[in-house]
Amino acid sequence: MANPKLKSVSKPSENSDVIVRRKPAVKTAYSLAEREEIFRRLSIQRPEPRGELEHTNPFTLVVAVALSAQATDAGVNKATRALFKVADAPQKMLDLGEEKLRDYIKTIGLYRNKAKNVIALSQMLVDEFGGKVPETREELVRLPGVGRKTANVVLSMAFGQATMAVDTHIFRIANRIKLAPGKTPEEVEERLMKVVPKHYLYHAHHWLILHGRYTCKARRPECERCVIADICKSPEKSCDIPAPLVELPPQVIGEAVE
Repeated sequence: MANPKLKSVSKPSENSDVIVRRKPAVKTAYSLAEREEIFRRLSIQRPEPRGELEHTNPFTLVVAVALSAQATDAGVNKATRALFKVADAPQKMLDLGEEKLRDYIKTIGLYRNKAKNVIALSQMLVDEFGGKVPETREELVRLPGVGRKTANVVLSMAFGQATMAVDTHIFRIANRIKLAPGKTPEEVEERLMKVVPKHYLYHAHHWLILHGRYTCKARRPECERCVIADICKSPEKSCDIPAPLVELPPQVIGEAVE
């Protein structure tokens, strides 16, 4: 029996049209050079940006960030100064108890539910993590009252990891100036992690938060005070002349104006 003939596979000729599928570009209105310049200027303005929630260790940071949901940093700081003097560790928080904890944080919105979460997360830290705050996002988001944003803040501020904690300020700016537009915080986070130049990524979320809090404000962006006004592509922009690029005075943590 004759061997069957195999069909030859023709290779595309040099003149044939070959479709090369490439990954879609990350959605942003800015070139790499423009993004480099944006974060270069923000880095000069605030060389060492810091979060404005007062804390003394990873545990008090977790608690402070969890309490800050739908509340101002300044309001949380006022409530936690006395609290953290008596309960700066999971077991101390459990010893304090939910009822007394409520008395410390009753000036914060949703304080009853937040008190339950703080006691519950303290119990989990004692039972499952030896009283220590875990250093992975997967473990952190298991803690009651801790979502992805809180986990990212803790990973960055407590453990030095480059993360993007998308709060209301960052979500607004990413969409307003078309830096990394997205419909959800998770979408904005994913895009920002790709569009922010890697060597600026560690401080980027603090730069964006502070820029949104003090300059690119929700009700009316203060474009005349903006160091990237000439680069900004926001349709809301009211000024094309950048503010003087000078280092700002050191942050005074605990006295933030929201």
